[in-house]
Amino acid sequence: MFLTRSEYDRGVNTFSPEGRLFQVEYAIEAIKLGSTAIGICTSEGVVLAVEKRITSTLMEPNTIEKIVEIDKHIGCAVSGLMADSRTMIDRARIECQNHWFTYNERMTVESCAQAVSNLAIQFGDSDDDGSAMSRPFGVAILFAGIDEKGPQLYHMDPSGTFVQFDAKAIGSGSEGAQQSLQEMYHRSMTLKEATTASLTILKQVMEEKLNSSNVEVMTMTPGEFFHMFSKEQVEEALNLVVPMEKSQGDLPAAAASKATANA
Repeated sequence: MFLTRSEYDRGVNTFSPEGRLFQVEYAIEAIKLGSTAIGICTSEGVVLAVEKRITSTLMEPNTIEKIVEIDKHIGCAVSGLMADSRTMIDRARIECQNHWFTYNERMTVESCAQAVSNLAIQFGDSDDDGSAMSRPFGVAILFAGIDEKGPQLYHMDPSGTFVQFDAKAIGSGSEGAQQSLQEMYHRSMTLKEATTASLTILKQVMEEKLNSSNVEVMTMTPGEFFHMFSKEQVEEALNLVVPMEKSQGDLPAAAASKATANA
């Protein structure tokens, strides 16, 4: 007789009869409670836009970091448990530095994502010294970087799976944001259009009003590499969001008034 689900979800590396690892699925569900992050890859570069949740007016917004620099040519956005993300970010930075010192060349974005995914999948290992991980990491990461292949965007989840994307959303509003990305994204999109589109989608899925304090924006370009937007630059980018929404909102109203006049 098979054990029930409650018995199977206690072990991090025990498969259920249906072939599922419940602890990994629970970790993926935990990410859906995290802040929303959006990444868009264009021919000019990659843009990352992330929601910062300010839960109290007494909090200092600058201390909340959702976008971090791995190396000069690689940045990442995280969603989920921030304590777990620091461990993975440290591993990514060490791998990039070791690659630089050993081979005298920049590590590729794919190799960096693979190195971190190797750490994420170690929750099933047990070393001789007994320092085994007790659970999967509850964090998803968007890697944005530039290498010899050009701008690239990779997504990694708690299962250790990393996949390259043209546009990807993670976090609590990821389902609606991903649907909007499929409608808005096109390969000829410029970096400025991608920045405006990411902020527009972020404004739609966020519960709070979008401003320069509760959002972070980063661009990765071949010329400037990692560039974090200042508050002034975020405000300028947010000013471009409003006309786009107004123009989109006026279309149905104009169509409805025209239909009424014809009727």
